[in-house]
Amino acid sequence: MGFLERFEEPVADVAARSRAAHWARAAFTRITTPLLPDDYLHLANPLWSARELRGKVESVTRETEDTATIAIRPGWGFSFDYAPGQYIGIGVLMEGRWTWRSYSLTSTPHTSASDKTISITVKAMPEGFLSSHLVNGLTPGTVVRLAAPQGEFVLPDPLPEKILFATAGSGITPIISMLRMVRHRKQRTDIRLIHSTPTADDLLFADELAEMADDGTVDLHVQHTRTDGKVDAVRLAQLCPDWAERQAWACGPGGFLEVLAQMYDDADVADHLHIERFALERGHVGAQGGTVTFARSGKTVEADGATTLLEAGESAGAIMPFGCRMGICQSCVVMVEKGCVRDLRSGVEHVEGERIQTCVSAAAGDCTLDV
Repeated sequence: MGFLERFEEPVADVAARSRAAHWARAAFTRITTPLLPDDYLHLANPLWSARELRGKVESVTRETEDTATIAIRPGWGFSFDYAPGQYIGIGVLMEGRWTWRSYSLTSTPHTSASDKTISITVKAMPEGFLSSHLVNGLTPGTVVRLAAPQGEFVLPDPLPEKILFATAGSGITPIISMLRMVRHRKQRTDIRLIHSTPTADDLLFADELAEMADDGTVDLHVQHTRTDGKVDAVRLAQLCPDWAERQAWACGPGGFLEVLAQMYDDADVADHLHIERFALERGHVGAQGGTVTFARSGKTVEADGATTLLEAGESAGAIMPFGCRMGICQSCVVMVEKGCVRDLRSGVEHVEGERIQTCVSAAAGDCTLDV
């Protein structure tokens, strides 16, 4: 939408005999309608905001059948000084509500600095309402909200002498940003990448990874799990015999990461392993659940020990704050007024007076939340 269209937006549905009359009516409306400073910024450019970070979708490029890379041009206030491996929050307006998720950046600071864009690569999940929309329904020109890049899943400087990247599925996304930066800087170190993917057709960044293997950036092994089986502890040790000597960065499904964590723990080198978890893994915590009461609305709901308090509240019709739904952004933090809740990631229990994240916590008996 151009400046003229935004200026006339308040009277867009009002008929006028001439362009001049339309402008006069729009000017009168703008003068007599109270505006916040942010509203004036929006009139000039929809990406300018004093209250929030925004961006415009530049392109949506299909990578595989169910995956796409989304290039976004951030607006005013965004800093391109991020680190490869970090993630970003993205909010998309869907059915009248801003829906948020967090995704690893697949761009690098040097490319972002030159073309002023960032990119994420998203896999459409069957149960993922937003991810499916981002891959299959998002169009160039869409204005989105952004949260600043963050995360500790990054490489040190200088690089370790030996690195192991162990990834599966879309777990390659934070790693590709790291590899792109290493290649751009012409850094040379011993990098072994073991990546699992169902089939060759599912492999993200296939051509680029092959080029990196050819030029010596990385020692690559791709495991096609449907024909060759999953990478377990035995297979990993075969593919990388000196794994315990390497600093490792791992990202992928929960079961895969648990195998690696156990290996490094058993070898007494747990500090060598750096893990990035994409989604909440549920079901292993044996909480009994209970009656959850939402104090401000008075609504109650019965919830089992694997249902998050955020999901329980939404099912009961309570107004719940939320953001990434992955335990990252802290947007869903509320206080426990009574009872006990359990963090589904760690099993740690929180009681009255403590603040908890509803998107990664479940009832551990009857509880009341200040929301």
